[in-house]
Amino acid sequence: MTSTTLSLRGVSRRFKDTVALDALDLDVSQGELVALLGPSGCGKTTALRIIAGLDNPDAGEVLVGGKSVTHLAPNKRNMGMVFQSYSLFPNLTAAENVAFGLTMRGEAKTVRIGRAQELLEMVGLPKHAKRFPHQLSGGQQQRVALARALAFEPDVLLLDEPLSALDAQVRANLRDEIRALQLKTGTTTIFVTHDQEEAMAMSDRVAVMNAGKIAQIARPDELYHNPASEFVAGFVGQMNKIPATLEADRVRVLDSHVDYRQSWTEQPGAMVALVRPEAIEIQNTAADQSNATVVARAFLGPMSKVSLVLRDGTEVSAVLTSAQSAEFASGSLVRVSVKPDQYLVVAA
Repeated sequence: MTSTTLSLRGVSRRFKDTVALDALDLDVSQGELVALLGPSGCGKTTALRIIAGLDNPDAGEVLVGGKSVTHLAPNKRNMGMVFQSYSLFPNLTAAENVAFGLTMRGEAKTVRIGRAQELLEMVGLPKHAKRFPHQLSGGQQQRVALARALAFEPDVLLLDEPLSALDAQVRANLRDEIRALQLKTGTTTIFVTHDQEEAMAMSDRVAVMNAGKIAQIARPDELYHNPASEFVAGFVGQMNKIPATLEADRVRVLDSHVDYRQSWTEQPGAMVALVRPEAIEIQNTAADQSNATVVARAFLGPMSKVSLVLRDGTEVSAVLTSAQSAEFASGSLVRVSVKPDQYLVVAA
């Protein structure tokens, strides 16, 4: 059975009149990478700081391996942390930066040198050991920061938006490298980000936060295909909003009908279906059978985005393979439908 490494129990934090965390509960298993994802002000960074010991909760507990660390100083928690700004010591070489934590713990010089070289090799920088931070690129500096955080084999690794200061290509490459390294070391990791693509690509589970609470925590595919609320559905991935109507015990969305679910709305009235772009189907048809007009097509490599306007003026985006989308020219009259059971219905 997988054991729980990190737990938050009823953690709350208030700053004057602002509730940053509202009785937050979270369990992270040994070797798991969990992303805290959400908009600015949702509480994800506050949660990370409390886990690290850089801030104190007003209520609740932080436990590691079942033992409370709530009142321990940061250097007593055996946690590694990587910041957005790298935070390397400018007067130390890459190897010295990596070995810094070991130096503070009184490890022998031979141990420090060996561990630093091992970690630099692991992050692909074995030839950069004697370089200073100003001699390294942003991506290389972040690799050194990651190696430093892993040098003393922490119980938990904390990543505070570590990729946001990098350009797109470096960010994508380093994202994959961090995930591969985390899987190799088996280090339990909390990753804070506002970038949903990073969260979905890197994580075992994603916790979507809103107003100091976790709105939903699940595997990336489950989160995407089965959002628990309108907030989660709208925050994770793109979502179309298409008018829906209740007919007896069934809901109609364009040509699609599905059974009404009581969980969708407490009191059925005006409703809207939240539909992913890939759940939109388009067909060429005769003008009198059409219900939409193609506005534009954006080529995105193997996939393309097709923008449409429904007869009632609703704007809709569909994602198709580029080969499929090629037949839908701007101005074409088409028939749009929605794949059954691939949408969430909410009150309008």
